[in-house]
Order: sequence, then C-alpha cells, then structure tokens
Amino acid sequence: MNDHSAEPSAAVTSARIEDRPAEAPSAAAGEPAIWTRNFQYYFTARSAGLLGWAMLPVAVSAGLLSAGYGLSTAGYAMAFLVGPFAGLVLFGGVLADRFTARRMMIMADLANLTAHVLLAFLFIRGIDQLWHLYGVLMVVGTANAMFQPGASSTVPLVARDVQGANGVLRISEAFTALGGPALAGVLVGLGATGWVMVISAVAYGTSAVCLFALRLGVVPAPPAGESLVRNLVVGWHEFRSRSWLWGVIVIWMFFAMLSWGPQLTLAAGVIVPTHGATAFGLLNCAFGAGTVAGGVLAMRYKPARPLAAGAVALLAFPLYPLGIVLDWPVWLLAVAQVVVGVGITFWGVMWATSVQTQVPGEVLNRVHAYEVAGSVGMFPIGSALAGPAVGAFGTDKVLLVGVLIALLTAVALVSARPIRTLGRVPDRA
Repeated sequence: MNDHSAEPSAAVTSARIEDRPAEAPSAAAGEPAIWTRNFQYYFTARSAGLLGWAMLPVAVSAGLLSAGYGLSTAGYAMAFLVGPFAGLVLFGGVLADRFTARRMMIMADLANLTAHVLLAFLFIRGIDQLWHLYGVLMVVGTANAMFQPGASSTVPLVARDVQGANGVLRISEAFTALGGPALAGVLVGLGATGWVMVISAVAYGTSAVCLFALRLGVVPAPPAGESLVRNLVVGWHEFRSRSWLWGVIVIWMFFAMLSWGPQLTLAAGVIVPTHGATAFGLLNCAFGAGTVAGGVLAMRYKPARPLAAGAVALLAFPLYPLGIVLDWPVWLLAVAQVVVGVGITFWGVMWATSVQTQVPGEVLNRVHAYEVAGSVGMFPIGSALAGPAVGAFGTDKVLLVGVLIALLTAVALVSARPIRTLGRVPDRA
C-alpha cells in the first residue's frame, strides 16, 4: 500500500468560503507563529470546552451518588454519555467536511449549552425520572461527537506553527483535566451539583462565541452532491491509503486494550488501599505536571522525523506500572508519572501534528474521525477486561503484560518503515 501523504487528494473538487473575511495564519509580517488572533480565539474556545467536558463525569457520578443512587445508575449514566460519542464520531467527521468544521463546532457548543442548562435544572430541582437524565446525556455525547473531528482540523487553519499550537493546546488540556474534576468535586461536596452544570453551560457558550469570531477564509469541502455514505467511503480510502496512519492505529489498538486501558483501574486498585486516595490524587497531579512539561518540550523541539521521535518518548510509559509492581515509594512513583506525562504528551503532539499537516484539509475531518474511533475504541474494552484478567492471573501479572506491550508498542512504531521515516512538514512562512 503506497503512502501519498504529500500528494493532493483526488477528492478535491470544491471549497467553501466562511461568511467572514479571511485572516490567513501568515497574514502579518512578524506575527507570532502560534498566537495569531485566530488562535487566541480558538485557544479560548477549546479551553472552555475542555473545562466543561472535564467537569461533567465527576459531577454526574458524584451527584448521583450523593443523591442516593447506586453505582449501577452512575455507570449507566456514563454509558449514555460515552456511547453516542463512540458511535457517531465518524458521522461527525463527514458532517464537518460537508458543512465546515466551524459550523459543526458552533452547533455542538450550542447543543451542549442547552443540554447543560437542562442538567442544571434536573440536579437543582431533583431527578424525577432517570430517563430524563439519560436522554440529556445522550445529547451531550452526540454533541461532542459532532465537535471532535473539527477540533483537530481547525488547528492548521489558525496557526502557522501547527506543532507549537498543539503543544499549547495539550498544556491547556492538562490544566483543565486537573482543575475541572477538582472544581466539580468541591461543588458537588457542597451540594451544588447544579451549579457545575451552570458553569459548564457558560463555558460552552464562551466557546461558541469565540468560534463564531474566527476568520478562516477558504475551507476545503467534498464535492457537492455526494451522499453521506460516499463521503464515509472516501474518508476510509484516504485513511487506509496512508500506511503510516493506519499502521499507528493498528499498533495503538493493541496498546490501548492490553496496556493503557487496564492501567488506571489497576493502579487505583493497588495504590488507594496501600497509600490512600490522597496519594493516588497526587500521582495524577504528577502526571498532569509531566503533561505540561511535555507540551513545552513539544513546542520547542521539532524533530525531522516526528513519529520516530514520539515513539522513543513512549518508552517512558512502562515506568509507572513497573514501579507499582516493584512497590516503589510514592515519591518515586510520582517521578515516574512526571516522566510518563512528558513522554505521552510529546508523542501526542507529534501524532496530532503529523495527521493535521500530512492529510489534505478536505478529508481531514473524516480521517481524524476514523483515527479517533480506532485509537480510543479499544480503551473501554481494556478497562472492562482488567477485572476478569486480575481475577484469573493476578494484578502483578496483568501490569507486567502492560509493561511488555508498552515496550513492544514503541519498538513496533520505530520498526515500521512508513512510520519511522515520515518526515516533518515545515511551518508555513
């Protein structure tokens, strides 16, 4: 199968112009490569949306438990939230290409705003029927499936330095991933679950306003008159025609199912009983600190072969599960988590930048949707298999399998020639 990542796509036959004047990423002499006017709006929008998304699982789960509902109810609620996202993200990619990512993202934000207002009403007034809650959570999951493909494809439209922009966004993601759940937990503890939803609604409204302010100019689009099915087929063809792209996803599926997926559950099962919940929280904070450091590193270091460099950084991942097996003290596990955060984030930026700069814009949303479906889809399977695997083989053996798979993942990524040799696309001048 031949790679043609640098060739124009055969699907290029039309383009759409946004309803605002274009501001090209390289418009002004001396303008920063990252912090363009467009990127400032996009950064604000993305950070606000990530904050709302980070708060929701904690608020819903803890809010239900605080209201007297059982663990099964909280589990069903998360299923109704995540299920639509996993099932509809491919269609989100198609619709983003057909109607432009910006429009789909604004519509998704407005749907999220409405849904979170309804969630605030439910938690403040009291949940009479659980299907009301489940139905609103399905709207949230669907909205995020419509938003996610465009979140990736918009980055190269708003910044000349795509890798640096991805590094900044990863840092923002780290802060929201740490601060969002903490804020939600505090408010739920104060009996103010509904106010978490109000804050999230404001965050999504802010995101919609900032996205509306973007000036993107000409945006590639699929040929007019093509059906949704045809759009999906073309997206699949573009995905499978790049061996470096589908090669990474295939490798990552095994990694997600056998190493990444089980690790969080197993780590909590070992550390919380031994060292306490506070220690487990501090270890997650250490990972967040590593994520920030990894984002800064990715902003500054731009290797000629980004996926090869990212694969080497992934060699850090086994440190944390290996430390759990070897019964390292908490401070050493925290150091390991920092290193793991740096490695995972550096890989993530290299991967996102490669996809965004190597895949033509008119199919990028669909290709990204296939990428998300493939890479994330195996994670919940790995999480679900963690318990039965521990029952059959023991925690240490399952963690050691994860260590081995993580090492093999890095080796496989470096060994695959299309992945190892993929070059970096220079920043736009």
